[in-house]
Amino acid sequence: MRHIRALKASLLIVCLLVLLTTGCQEKDSAFNFQEDINDKDGIKIGFSMGTLQEERWQRDRDIFVARAQELGAEVIVLNAYNDNEEQIRQVGYLIEQGIDILVIIPHDAEKSTDTVHMAKKAGIKVISYDRLIRNANADLYISFDNVRVGEIMAEELTKEVPTGNYIILKGAPTDYNSTMFYEGYMNVLNDYIERGDIKVVAEIWAKDWAREEAFQCVEETLEKGIEINGIIAGNDSLAAAAIEALSEKRLAGKVAVVGHDADLSACQRVVEGTQLMTVYKPIEKIAKAAAEAAIKMAGGQELFVLDKIYDGKYEVPYLMVQPIPVTIDNMKNTIIKDSFHRMEDIYINIPEYLWPKE
Repeated sequence: MRHIRALKASLLIVCLLVLLTTGCQEKDSAFNFQEDINDKDGIKIGFSMGTLQEERWQRDRDIFVARAQELGAEVIVLNAYNDNEEQIRQVGYLIEQGIDILVIIPHDAEKSTDTVHMAKKAGIKVISYDRLIRNANADLYISFDNVRVGEIMAEELTKEVPTGNYIILKGAPTDYNSTMFYEGYMNVLNDYIERGDIKVVAEIWAKDWAREEAFQCVEETLEKGIEINGIIAGNDSLAAAAIEALSEKRLAGKVAVVGHDADLSACQRVVEGTQLMTVYKPIEKIAKAAAEAAIKMAGGQELFVLDKIYDGKYEVPYLMVQPIPVTIDNMKNTIIKDSFHRMEDIYINIPEYLWPKE
């Protein structure tokens, strides 16, 4: 796989040059547009979303729209409801509405190439948001370090359960992030598997991130009498389904389960002890940066991004934000500190005297 993760600037002079335009940061390749994005009234952004099914996508939408409007831009948001053909039609509609730039969360990493070609034919630049569009040469990809997301999950699980039987619940095969997460899992797990310490007893793709497929996989494995020691779930929704299946056998909290997205329900499960950990992906950071980048690009300004990712055919500028592992031990100093979720919501099922001290 020709995935290029981080072409880090190693010379101070490079960092200084980047500072002149975008800011140079130690961990994230995010940049600061504050000084360049005033007086952008009249810019129209098309925001094509593959789904709003998961909690996190609603948060992405709300933060993106709020930031864009704060900067004087108009945003047209359309939801394709996990239907690729519908998303293609909706992108056509957005182009007809005279958008200045297209921001797209693709439903299908491969088939969404057509949407990029449509936009570029109309002279419109494209930002691939969080999910990479393959073989399309988008003008910018903005996301988290998705391979690192997978590595974090596998690292935390192997620390807790270094031997035994694992289930891997991969995400949607149409979402290229699923492939990058899996690459991360296997970067960590391969040595354990080769030594015979860990055995993967079941592994599935969950079409459209369907919870029922994750539930069924765990349920069927248990019905076969196979012991399960650890489960890697492609997101917190799949983790919830896995834990539901475990609960029916009174195994919730006895089998280590990891997920990512830091959904509220996942954070609740972490502090309650039924989910080992989740991965916090600072959505506010990428949503605001995407809105700022869209306005800057629509205004004809050049972006300077150090990282690139190979989309299968082209090297695409990659604005990368680092993910953060979250367990019960650092919930207060990550999720709660950033006001991603409130303490009273996370600990709603925990007696107040057991809450972290202020």
